[in-house]
Amino acid sequence: MRVFKYLMGLLAAFTVYTLFSLSSGPKGFFAYNQLSAERERQLDNLMSLEITKVELEKIKNNLLYDQDTLLSHARQLGYGKEDDMYIRIVGLGGVKNPHNSAGRVYYAADPDYMSEKTIKIAALSVGLIVFAFFFVIELIESRYGRSNGRA
Repeated sequence: MRVFKYLMGLLAAFTVYTLFSLSSGPKGFFAYNQLSAERERQLDNLMSLEITKVELEKIKNNLLYDQDTLLSHARQLGYGKEDDMYIRIVGLGGVKNPHNSAGRVYYAADPDYMSEKTIKIAALSVGLIVFAFFFVIELIESRYGRSNGRA
């Protein structure tokens, strides 16, 4: 029975280590949930980038093939007046349009988790506390229990 009392400290340390590792460790449930949420955000960002890509392709095609759109954009950018004529010159660098955005850069956040070192220290501490608790109870029983019960 004495050995069982002291093995409780080892069992408590093992249990604490297992629970902390599974719940808040680097590969635990909380880190997994954070990574899953981050994946969803990345997928949403990809969808918005796809929509932006389609819109920009439409604008590019309109500028390449529609003279009225070319005139409209040129006037918006301040190149010319109402009665000016525009011609398309191929091969030159394009003018940046401040009204259109190519999307935004999305940086993934690192998940928050408890380090292995912290989990091991917590498990060792709990194991030692449980071991010390049973050791103190054993000492109290041996001093007071034997002297009062056998005398």
